[in-house]
Amino acid sequence: MAHSTQRSRFHAWLLAARPRTLPLACASILLGSGLAAHLGSFHAGVFLLTLLTAISLQILSNLANDYGDAVSGADDHARIGPVRAVSSGLLSPQAMRRGMIVTAIVAALSGLSLLVTAFGNQWGHVVAFILLGAAALLAAVTYTVGLGGTPYGYRGLGDISVFLFFGLLGVLGTYYLHTQQLSVLALLPAATCGLLSAAVLNVNNVRDIESDARNGKITLAVKLGRTNAINYHWALLGAALLLTVVYLVALPVPLAGWSCLVVAKPLTDAARTLSHSRDGELLTGMLKKTALSTLIYSVLLSIGLAFF
Repeated sequence: MAHSTQRSRFHAWLLAARPRTLPLACASILLGSGLAAHLGSFHAGVFLLTLLTAISLQILSNLANDYGDAVSGADDHARIGPVRAVSSGLLSPQAMRRGMIVTAIVAALSGLSLLVTAFGNQWGHVVAFILLGAAALLAAVTYTVGLGGTPYGYRGLGDISVFLFFGLLGVLGTYYLHTQQLSVLALLPAATCGLLSAAVLNVNNVRDIESDARNGKITLAVKLGRTNAINYHWALLGAALLLTVVYLVALPVPLAGWSCLVVAKPLTDAARTLSHSRDGELLTGMLKKTALSTLIYSVLLSIGLAFF
């Protein structure tokens, strides 16, 4: 009986952590590291600690999202997506808050270890990245847990946050941790990663558009309406692919790097499904497909940059 209870609690925490979202958190780290490896500046310790920090922050964001949507009433019986741990009663709000604190501590310790490994006693760099890390922690928690106001995820600002943290800051920050320099040209793949990450969020928001609107969760998709949100999705994909081609030509990237464009087909297939279907289970599959395509894009471009 005790073993069964422990297993069910583990399942509840696994459900809340949402491991299927973690590939997206890894994509920007892989891409930033690939860009650094192209310059011969890859450091394994920096890579592993950056990956651990990013994963910790993503899990923290997922726990906060589960908690915030439950206490705000944004999750109800009509919700289409995966079961949430707090709103379903699998975990109490108090347990979730404790889980969030523990995860935040892990992310902070991992982040500090990363900065010491990357910068040593260069305290200016350390302080600057501590501020960025604090901003990432705050963004992870306040996406659906407001601090004295409406959570920014309920005000249509989630897409901007995802673009910044999974794109520009995630890729360029990782690149800087390896190289301690910045590159204007690296903005192009960094922005692409951010655009594709925003597309993942948009699939989620279009799928949930009716329940979100009903419960006062005003995502960008709710603000735009379904038709315009789908047009916005196509714009994200088009801009991402255009920036990628410009980057591949401008660097120039070895031929192997062009293999990253194979994601164009699964991304556009998912977008067509989004355009023509309202089936929640099918759209959840398209969400996973878009997230996996973003990871594959980062992996293939990184391999092309690092080894060819």
